[in-house]
Amino acid sequence: MLKVSRLLLPRNQLLHKKLPGEGVPGSIWQHAINTFAGFSTVRQNVVADAGKREGRVFAPYSVFKGKAALSAEPRLPTFNRLDSGGVKLNRRGVIMLTFWPSVGERKYDWEKRQLFALSATEVGSLISMGTRDSSEFFHDPSMLSSNAGQVRKSLSIKPNADGSGYFISLSVVNNNLKTNDRFTIPVTTAEFAVMRTAFSFALPHIMGWDRFTNRPLESISRSPSKVVPQLMESEWDR
Repeated sequence: MLKVSRLLLPRNQLLHKKLPGEGVPGSIWQHAINTFAGFSTVRQNVVADAGKREGRVFAPYSVFKGKAALSAEPRLPTFNRLDSGGVKLNRRGVIMLTFWPSVGERKYDWEKRQLFALSATEVGSLISMGTRDSSEFFHDPSMLSSNAGQVRKSLSIKPNADGSGYFISLSVVNNNLKTNDRFTIPVTTAEFAVMRTAFSFALPHIMGWDRFTNRPLESISRSPSKVVPQLMESEWDR
């Protein structure tokens, strides 16, 4: 069964410019191990009394293979403060997938990375996949305008014929730059199980629903800022 999702993701004003690999030694990205794993909810919170931000945590779940590497981590939603003292969801979060190519044995080129942001519904499609199911997602930032088709991203997840795992492929066509990038990464059943479980855990967080249970209302109302910023990285920054 093929699951297809089509999503419009317009360019947005980035709240923060740091990249996932900044501050991390280059050797970590160059040294290929079969699976380099880690996962956390990444966020920046406003500290009410000091006006300072907590440091960002770098803990993606990453898979390094012969021709390319793949990492996944959540990008949390943003909230606006209401005059009543409450907060309202401004932009939902995503699971950000990052692909980057191999440039030699145990070496990967981070500068040539490509991003693909999975929405909550697309995450639902992925975590509900059976062993013989396939999913395909299409993104176009200008889908409803005259510039539709200038930049297109297609993510496909297909099972191996022998049932030993999946192939995750990303195609990025940029007619403006006249480029066509493609990445294909085989993942084992175990690696896909980790992704499925981690994505299921992150799903309510990227929807902002964890705010109902994990954060006291008093701490939100005391914040001096009109906006509760959560770190976002646009898929279309790449």
